[in-house]
Amino acid sequence: MSVAKNIENIITKASWIRKMFEEGTRLKAEHGEENVFDFSLGNPNVAPPEEFRKILTDTVNSLGHGDHGYMPNTGYPEVCNAVAEYLSTEQDVPIAGNNIVMACGAAGALNVILKTILDPGDEVITPAPFFVEYGFYASNHNGIIKTAPTKKDFSLNIDSISLAITDRTKAVLINSPNNPTGQVYSEESLIELGGLLSEKSKKYGKIIYLLSDEPYRKISYDGIQIPGIFKCYNESIIATSYSKDISIPGERIGFAAINPAAVFKNELYGGMALAIRILGFVNAPALMQRVVALMQGKSVDVSIYAKKRKLLCDGLSDCGYEFIKPAGAFYLFPKSPIEDDIRFIRALQEELILAVPGSGFMGPGHFRIAFCVSDDTIINSMPGFKRVMDRFR
Repeated sequence: MSVAKNIENIITKASWIRKMFEEGTRLKAEHGEENVFDFSLGNPNVAPPEEFRKILTDTVNSLGHGDHGYMPNTGYPEVCNAVAEYLSTEQDVPIAGNNIVMACGAAGALNVILKTILDPGDEVITPAPFFVEYGFYASNHNGIIKTAPTKKDFSLNIDSISLAITDRTKAVLINSPNNPTGQVYSEESLIELGGLLSEKSKKYGKIIYLLSDEPYRKISYDGIQIPGIFKCYNESIIATSYSKDISIPGERIGFAAINPAAVFKNELYGGMALAIRILGFVNAPALMQRVVALMQGKSVDVSIYAKKRKLLCDGLSDCGYEFIKPAGAFYLFPKSPIEDDIRFIRALQEELILAVPGSGFMGPGHFRIAFCVSDDTIINSMPGFKRVMDRFR
């Protein structure tokens, strides 16, 4: 094959999410879009907050000569300062603008971070189930992803993380609220994880970083608060985006934030400023930087997702499915009624229902439903979900 062996290998392991999305395109063309129930992709269907359109319009109309040019690779200083000011309240830690690197979404931020901290062969541990592309991101920078099983309710299993840490471990990567499970990690477990990483860092004579991927931070339910990691562990870095907060995933805007208590915070900042250029991003989009600077603390109406969660959970429960109700994000991760989750997903396809097998997230025996879809999609899919359950029960 003419492409690189690493890319060839990744193609063979290609994300199930995209596979199902592409299958959905085919089925919609064949059966009509209204007859296909597509739960495959976490593409927000809730409109951005009302302020977004006005701020976007005002920003475009105010642009003048030179406003489309380069800026510091880390982002406009005034934007970084605005992000830092808001993040200081969210994390309850004083944060400065030079702790912020504006990036092309959370994925861009994670790649910038990993490019900065990984040497060839370094290991990144992530609790499983996990977002499959973490493995590809680590591989991009000659790192190796390792998994640590979570508990039955998908909460952090500190013992399994401890067992996974070796002298090659460079970071632990967490995601809360979690994709695919919707679980939110408690402050107690994060403090315990921070203590473990401090202990292991001393044991191996090196810093083990805690990376927190947080694009779903503002989407939580039942009054659950998302803990900040900066007070749980000094050597921590956040990667996040505005994709889900304000429903603008196509704009590719987010940031990385370095804990101001990190020992090598200046070196991390300098490394990330270089890495964003080396990776070809050069800088985050200029227009969107200006817009999100004025959108700090804003989010979509989460009650809309809460309604969808209730519709889905009530419907699937009536059909006999077992699941843990998600505390955040817009995903449900039910048990498959048969051990072979891929076979089960194929059966759902026969009912024109598209979901993603749990195996794609290292969570075999489950499947993921993205409920950021229309209420009609959820309601009208239920007869198909029931027929498949009845078939295997």
